[in-house]
Amino acid sequence: MTIGERIRAARKARRPRCSQEKLADELSVARWGKPGFLDRQQVYRWETGRRGPKEWLPFIEQVLHLDLSGDNEAQFTDTVTSVMRLGGSDVDRRQFLTASAAVGLAALDLPDAEAVTRRSNRPGPVAVGRGEVAAVRTMTTTLGDAASELGGGHARHLAVRYLVVDVKRWLEGRYTDTVGRELFAATSELVHLIGWMARDEGNQGLSQKYNLHSFRLAAEAGENELAATALRGLADQAIDLGYIPTAVRLAEACEQRGRKLNNPKALAYYRNTYARAAAADGDRTTAAKLLSFAQTAIENAPATPGQSWASHYSHGRWAHESGMIHATMGDLTAAEEHLHLALDIHGLDRKRTRAIVLADLGHVQLKRGNTAQALATWNDFLDCADGVQSVRINDGLSNIVARLPNIPHSPATQELGQRLASRS
Repeated sequence: MTIGERIRAARKARRPRCSQEKLADELSVARWGKPGFLDRQQVYRWETGRRGPKEWLPFIEQVLHLDLSGDNEAQFTDTVTSVMRLGGSDVDRRQFLTASAAVGLAALDLPDAEAVTRRSNRPGPVAVGRGEVAAVRTMTTTLGDAASELGGGHARHLAVRYLVVDVKRWLEGRYTDTVGRELFAATSELVHLIGWMARDEGNQGLSQKYNLHSFRLAAEAGENELAATALRGLADQAIDLGYIPTAVRLAEACEQRGRKLNNPKALAYYRNTYARAAAADGDRTTAAKLLSFAQTAIENAPATPGQSWASHYSHGRWAHESGMIHATMGDLTAAEEHLHLALDIHGLDRKRTRAIVLADLGHVQLKRGNTAQALATWNDFLDCADGVQSVRINDGLSNIVARLPNIPHSPATQELGQRLASRS
């Protein structure tokens, strides 16, 4: 029997009946002298083998009168160790993982609520304070700015090295519970950035793994906005990969987790993600309602970017995403209006982002029969995309190449075709 099966059997054999909640309270009393510090979900995870009760073994043995000293299965890998192993294999062996819907849905599993407490209570070689936390956030911002401008393919290896060398040393160091939670949150943002970079390179499975770890780190730190943002990344990716039911579940979980945040940009960010998933699922009613909610939120948001990832969700990005959701629902007029709004009114100063919007706008214009406008827009796209390393840019180029032969021949199509050929 596994250790989880032994715990479950011993609990069920108790008389009077012992529920998972009752066992959680008894273990809490055994460890801290009062109930309420452990919930039934932890017991559930032990019994189902989703997590090993390494720190709780002596108290489980005491309460259930078991001898578990020979069970090596209790040696589980926590989130920090797991993400460092992922980073190490990414840097050293370039092991890219296969994307699947199961990876995304794994994010909905409950995280380890005691991860930070366990680490903050143990000794470490390096004393860590808020200065180190600030350093992680500064590096994440710097690397993120470069990736937003030039694409995720430019500096991801630098971000991974920073994670597995510098940040790992601090996570293994000495810190208070408060600093530990801030450090976990900052690490979650860095890991989320690495996941975004991997996706922008086209490494979808690797991106999913990083986003999953970002969610767990954020949830373990008690940071709802960061956790919702990681779920948002998984949902958005699931849409692109065609896992629509998975995307809907993840997007709904993202929106629910972020619903109570006092951050209009975050609310718009999460609700537009849910709207995109609903539109992909053919649920126009839900998509339209969420689009309206997102618009109300972004209209009440400040124009200047905030500190968090979600707070950088600009009015321009909202207009772009809303336009593409309208396109999915078949409203090409609204789609083009929103894409022009993104480019002309709200502005998008990052080369990568502006190029992606121009590629999308050209496709919408072509569908509306405005061929000359589409060709001009695609020429602007090529100007903007020069030097950017991103799978989204490559997809934009491939889509234009695929559509160009079906456009009547003209000097404009010939010029665009020659420019495309020079890039290949």
